Amino acid sequence: MIENFIAKEYCLAFEKIFGTPINIQEVQIQKTKSDFVGDFTCVVFPQVKLSKKSPEQTADLIGNELIINKIFSGFNVVKGFLNISLQNKIWISNFLNSFQNSSVYQLPSKEIKIMVEYSSPNTNKPLHLGHIRNNFLGYSLSNILQKAGYDVIKTQVINDRGIHICKSMLAWMKWGESCTPKSRGIKGDHLVGEFYVQFEKELKKEIEVLFSKGINKDEAMQQSALFQEAQEMLRKWENGDSEVLNLWKTMNSWVYEGFDLTYKKMGVDFDVLYYESETYKTGKEIISEGLEKGVFYKREDGSVWCDLTKEGLDEKLVLRKDGTAVYITQDIGTAILRYHQYKINGMIYTVGNEQDYHFKVLFLILKKLGYEFYDHLYHLSYGMVELPSGRMKTREGTVVDADDLMNEMIATAAKANEEKGKLDGLSSTEIDIINYKVGMSALKYFILKVDPRKGMVFNPEESIDFNGNTGPFILFNYVRTQSILKKSIDNNIKEFNYESVELSEIEKELIAKNLEYFNTLSLAAKEYSPAVIANYAYDLAKTYSQFYSSSYILNEADDDLRKFRLYLNKVTGTTLQEIMKLLGIEMPDRM
Repeated sequence: MIENFIAKEYCLAFEKIFGTPINIQEVQIQKTKSDFVGDFTCVVFPQVKLSKKSPEQTADLIGNELIINKIFSGFNVVKGFLNISLQNKIWISNFLNSFQNSSVYQLPSKEIKIMVEYSSPNTNKPLHLGHIRNNFLGYSLSNILQKAGYDVIKTQVINDRGIHICKSMLAWMKWGESCTPKSRGIKGDHLVGEFYVQFEKELKKEIEVLFSKGINKDEAMQQSALFQEAQEMLRKWENGDSEVLNLWKTMNSWVYEGFDLTYKKMGVDFDVLYYESETYKTGKEIISEGLEKGVFYKREDGSVWCDLTKEGLDEKLVLRKDGTAVYITQDIGTAILRYHQYKINGMIYTVGNEQDYHFKVLFLILKKLGYEFYDHLYHLSYGMVELPSGRMKTREGTVVDADDLMNEMIATAAKANEEKGKLDGLSSTEIDIINYKVGMSALKYFILKVDPRKGMVFNPEESIDFNGNTGPFILFNYVRTQSILKKSIDNNIKEFNYESVELSEIEKELIAKNLEYFNTLSLAAKEYSPAVIANYAYDLAKTYSQFYSSSYILNEADDDLRKFRLYLNKVTGTTLQEIMKLLGIEMPDRM
């Protein structure tokens, strides 16, 4: 990084002038503001106590020392801020040294193993827009952490048991008429989801009738014949009833087939899977141990609770009165299984912010149980995704299906590409691949450019704009870099006399922007935020677009300058490709 290079020179100059060494970490360097002359600005105020001179005098002495060795071409001082300009050869040599091999984009290993959980769907419905943000966040964060030197394990826990699963099963038994995904001609997850919605609609009718008789809604729910049947089915499931288990296995298999197709289109995958139907057993065992230790207590009705009121939270149910498990049961079991099986140093849960309280409770219960790893658990709490039309509601069947949305984005990309007419002459297969990459880039980038902790409104039309802060804009500029390389007759573009090259301001800016990759990657990993790397991708593409528009590249007459610009073009393309790969976005060859 140029900033590190400048900081070292600054330290050497300060020690030579004032006879006192300074810590490089204390040197503050930033880009010079556009209304001042210079490439970088050094803030000298932290060193004035050691220099025993005014900020202006300190800056002036350091500036004069820096330009002696011909690394810097000039300087000026503005109220104690030292603005310095680098020699062209320093810009270029730092750039060449930083990108001299293909492994430069991978930071050194930190020897820390982190597990990242994302997706974790219920098997009673298909994936929807909320799952899209979840999957893109978790998968991208996994890529970023891995690139930053962490040993990453991608995982999900599939919520394949519980009252909600029984609702879909019961609805199929009552109204399904033995239908299958094949007989209905739809994906299995969609079929099962339809029965879940149907159950909720029928349940709502029963509750409204009971409510009209003066029974409050909570009691009406418990008295509902449908709800009681679903509860009974759950009890049978946990007791190993063969008929219930066989139906459960069959309907879950339909859902898994559907999920696999959706994940493939999303471009995400997992290293290890956990199933709630298995991990809840470990959770129940841990709760039994916790009862003996006094971490939990049993009420008269037989239900088991954890009292968290001293910690400012409520009492938490961990086992129902009939002995069946709840969500927290399997989460306790899953957390413990993961740490024992994989010896991980940390765990990141990618889950929406409506579950903030749940994870506070989970981490606190693990602490009470004596598991020291509780302090290495992190909830990546992200905001909800809405459409311009408003919020989605699963039970009412108003969710935006993930498959439908992805297909819509690909179709929108196809329409845009057809209007541009730049794919003429390609085969239908090649066109389909490009349309897929452009459409998915629009969706993924629009989702990931927003800070995970913020809620967002997804606007399909805005996301596909080829001129704004969008995935297609970045892809378009990447394709430009590749087009220039294909047309180039220069093979050894690194071999040029860079000391003779005079850099323009936009070339310096593009060099600096490429060099920001390293700090940006580290920051994105530190903040668990793909948005950091996504917005950097846009800034880099935007800077390249300005370079492309203002500079001769292939037609540059000066041989050294042409080769330098080709190399700058090549590195920028590679950097863009590396960044977008972290976001799970594939780059097309043409657009």
